[in-house]
Amino acid sequence: MYTRRLFQSSHHQWAWRAAFWKHIWCRPQGAHRRTHSRSSNYRAVIFDMGGVLIPSPGRVATEWEVQNHVPSGTILKALIAGGENGPWMKFMRGAITVEDFLQEFRRLCSEMSKTSVPVDSFFSLLTCEQVAKPFPVMTEAITQIRAKGLQTAVLSNNFYLPNGKSFLPLDRKQFDVVVESCIEGVCKPDPRIYKLCLERLGVQPSESIFLDDLTPNLKAAASLGIHILKVNDPETAVKELETLLGFALRIVVPNTRPVRKTMEIPKDSLEKYLKDMLGSQTTGPLELFQFDHGQSNPTYYIRLANHQLVLRKKPPGKLLPSAHAVEREFRIMKALANAGVPVPKVLDLCEDSSIIGTPFYLMEYCPGLIYKDPSLPGLEPSQRQAIYTAMNSVLCKIHSVDIKAVGLENYGKQGDYISRQVQTWIKQYRASETSTNPAMERLIEWLPLHIPEEQKTTVVHGDFRLDNLIFHPEKTEVLAVLDWELSTLGDPLVDVAFSCLAHYLPSDFPILRGLSDCDLTQLGIPTAEEYFRMYCLHMGLPPIENWNFYMAFSFFRVAAILQGVYKRSLTGQASSATAKQSGKVIEFTSNLAWDFAVKEGFRIFKKMPATKLLKRSYHTWASPQCLLNATGMRSYISFPDTSRANASKGALVISPEGLSQPVREQYCRLKRFMEQHVYPAEWELQRHQASVKRWTPSPLLEDLKEKAKAEGLWNLFLPLEIDPEKKYGAGLTNVEYAHLCELMGMSPYAPEIFNCSAPDTGNMELLVRYGTEEQKARWLMPLLEGKTRSCFAMTEPQVASSDATNIESSIREENGLYVINGHKWWISGLLDPRCQLCVFMGRTDPHAPRHQQQSVLLVPMDSPGIKIVRPLTVYGLEDAPGGHGEVLFDHVRVPKENMVLGPGRGFEIAQGRLGPGRIHHCMRLIGCSERALALMKARSPMQIKVGRKGALAPGLSSRWRSGRQRAPAASTPCLAAIPALPAQTWLNCQVEGFLGVVCTVPVLTVKSRVAFGKPLVEQGTLLADIAQSRVEIEQARLLVLKAAHLMDVAGNKAAALDIAMIKMVAPSMAYRVIDRAIQAFGAAGLSSDYPLAQFSAGARALRFADGPDEVHRAAVAKMELKHCP
Repeated sequence: MYTRRLFQSSHHQWAWRAAFWKHIWCRPQGAHRRTHSRSSNYRAVIFDMGGVLIPSPGRVATEWEVQNHVPSGTILKALIAGGENGPWMKFMRGAITVEDFLQEFRRLCSEMSKTSVPVDSFFSLLTCEQVAKPFPVMTEAITQIRAKGLQTAVLSNNFYLPNGKSFLPLDRKQFDVVVESCIEGVCKPDPRIYKLCLERLGVQPSESIFLDDLTPNLKAAASLGIHILKVNDPETAVKELETLLGFALRIVVPNTRPVRKTMEIPKDSLEKYLKDMLGSQTTGPLELFQFDHGQSNPTYYIRLANHQLVLRKKPPGKLLPSAHAVEREFRIMKALANAGVPVPKVLDLCEDSSIIGTPFYLMEYCPGLIYKDPSLPGLEPSQRQAIYTAMNSVLCKIHSVDIKAVGLENYGKQGDYISRQVQTWIKQYRASETSTNPAMERLIEWLPLHIPEEQKTTVVHGDFRLDNLIFHPEKTEVLAVLDWELSTLGDPLVDVAFSCLAHYLPSDFPILRGLSDCDLTQLGIPTAEEYFRMYCLHMGLPPIENWNFYMAFSFFRVAAILQGVYKRSLTGQASSATAKQSGKVIEFTSNLAWDFAVKEGFRIFKKMPATKLLKRSYHTWASPQCLLNATGMRSYISFPDTSRANASKGALVISPEGLSQPVREQYCRLKRFMEQHVYPAEWELQRHQASVKRWTPSPLLEDLKEKAKAEGLWNLFLPLEIDPEKKYGAGLTNVEYAHLCELMGMSPYAPEIFNCSAPDTGNMELLVRYGTEEQKARWLMPLLEGKTRSCFAMTEPQVASSDATNIESSIREENGLYVINGHKWWISGLLDPRCQLCVFMGRTDPHAPRHQQQSVLLVPMDSPGIKIVRPLTVYGLEDAPGGHGEVLFDHVRVPKENMVLGPGRGFEIAQGRLGPGRIHHCMRLIGCSERALALMKARSPMQIKVGRKGALAPGLSSRWRSGRQRAPAASTPCLAAIPALPAQTWLNCQVEGFLGVVCTVPVLTVKSRVAFGKPLVEQGTLLADIAQSRVEIEQARLLVLKAAHLMDVAGNKAAALDIAMIKMVAPSMAYRVIDRAIQAFGAAGLSSDYPLAQFSAGARALRFADGPDEVHRAAVAKMELKHCP
């Protein structure tokens, strides 16, 4: 079948749509065709598969060769090599395995082309689901054939796939008999395989019809007496098959199909009801089909005698309150018909559920055109312009109806329409919610706070869009407006915005095709802004400024509707065959809604008077009572002069003092914990990290984690937007957590103590955002409890892994499992004995669009095939016990349920995982920069004497008891640094050892060390370094807090520019500040007596780990250039 077809020449093309892209395939043509006169004796129809039921692979080889730079004709020659005993024919008879075939086929292709040929890629393309997609016209024909009582069979030359299953991408339930060459060991045109099929069908050759696209196969069938039909293209073939069978195989009424099994209604009781309603003279059988549109209320086409009707009913099962009110549809259509609004003529409302199971109403069928594609293909630009103008005009007619005159004044409540609608759709969404959607949570909070002042109250259609209109076949005139289920009285601008949804959706959007990637000017279609202005002109309204609110609400409502459709699809209640797709697009539409909310927020912000923006004067100053804190650095606070009250919701909080009371208390508790427990433990933690036991967790650190958990300082990192119910974390905003994160950044051990360390934070956020309930139970909960650790495996040694689309590690499906192969390195946390989960990113489909090739799997670390090659060091530091590892994944098998979100979602997940984590890294860097600056200021070696009331601190030499003594530099670990204090000032000075404070001693400052004739602290270079460091830290902090603020109020997407800037600024700033501190310390700064070397290595590494500087600079430049005039 495949070999001969590949060699037939053709210039006849037909197009078909795959899930994500389009391919144009060439179909073979031949002159030979045998047809037979119409007969009523046929009992069975036999179909070939390739070229008849699914697209022909005739052009696969040619196109694939061009794309892969393989000499033209190589594949074709290799396929026929050896004839019946060649590898291809043996493969289709099931005589050799996939591996043997590919090996031999690769050898043949390589010999013929004199180059290496990746035949695995060709085979994958040939058999992938997107290519091997059944023709809808053939699927429909088979349904009609079986409905008439005839048998169907598929007779195919096919082969086994790597998973051991035969290649048959069809619904086997559509066929009474399936005959496959690889199972039977016989291929067409061998007569034995035809006889086998006839025998299983139990029919004679003359009682059957055979469809194939290859002449040799047809000749063999004809020689046995089987009636044959040559297929050149599916549409034509179905027409010819209709002639042979004598009945229709295609539904004549546009946009209808056979009734879905879950949507069937009792025809007998319906027919009796209709005959009673239409009159006893009505005779003939009832024909019933289902319209393929209508996501909510199932809609049917009925033909009874000479009557053509449309029936619309409530869906079966338990429904949401007040939803699917067909009674309201009937009432408003009946009223509007008297007001000159084009609507179908309604005939009767039946509220008796015993007839067909639910209430329904009937209307006359209105023939005409329904444009389901808003780009209106095949029309001239002037025609498209006229259609959209007519659409706009009929909407104005609806909104101009005198509601009192037509008796609709009580059709809905008047006033507060949008407020009520927002609450209604929030309730509807909550009632059908199946998982947490961050964008929907933000919208549920934002929409009620931004309700606009309403315009006049009119009839509102509620679902006004192009495909709910019936147009005259020859004129640009709207004959009828359909689908009034959501109609009520309210703000007409909601209808206008809803009718523009398609303008913001892509053309391949699965539920509703869009226009966002179309050239509207060239098509002659008005833009959304032009359409809106056209409406305002017709209605005599001024331009409406808050257009973005109406769009945000419209997409929010769509997302809520789709959520309801999706939940019903899980139980088979939804009426549309595409309902299950809605689960995949809810997130997309809710994100669009939030984008419009952000635009509306910025519009309001820009309209605020300048005086309001400028009247708050900010400054930074040192609080006298807090001149020294636990780390010897000054405490700064920034706040408005006028008030220290809590910041209002949504305000940019630039200091801890501006935090809300609960968060400020949490900040203070965290600070106390750092002073009382973390800093004093650092020396011991550092010693453990340098000991032979470094690859095992420190008992002291584990003890501190339990203390932190007991004080509620645990899992602080999860942002409120993804955990609005505070189910997993503290429920902090990004800005709130940023201030806490800076505190934790002052100690390299603090983040883990509070269970806020990478990569666990990113992995936990990933599981909260995207994980199934089963995945959360197995992996998330132990991580949240601090019982386990995890790693994220993305970076690879052979490719530039800063671009996630470069990932080469493979994930392939085999025997119901995923098999992983790949080489990864710089996998942080990999070496920790507590690491039980590896979040693995690999490539599942190299032929998919660039950003849909990668997938993410949850891989248990005890899986066979994971081989740790070695630990890697950062400037000689091992970062034990987690470390950074190089690892091989060699045929690691993982259950399919461990896939996150689904195949092809890896890039999306990787981007989502990096959201708040970018703020975490940057604020920790600011924390360690503050620590480095404090050490630099305290560097000048002092002379001290014990105060009169002071007690000797533990660890100090007895020679400190009296007189002026010189402080030991680094000989005593607890005295690695002493803060510089004003001369002749008595204070309790907290003295800093390795990485932290370990003792407090009352001291009196005296002269500093002198160099080149004056104290070191007065040297110009040191003063300049201190000043420059302070300025850079303050600048970076403000930029990071601004980015966090934008993420909170506008979302990660709106903050993209600021996020890229902080990733570019913070690591470099920290590296410079730390380097100046090291310079002030001299050789001591390079030692392990101080945290500076460790801080420096960490800051430098983050210029790679959080993305190379070059990538961030390029991203900033590209976004900046988009705003060029």
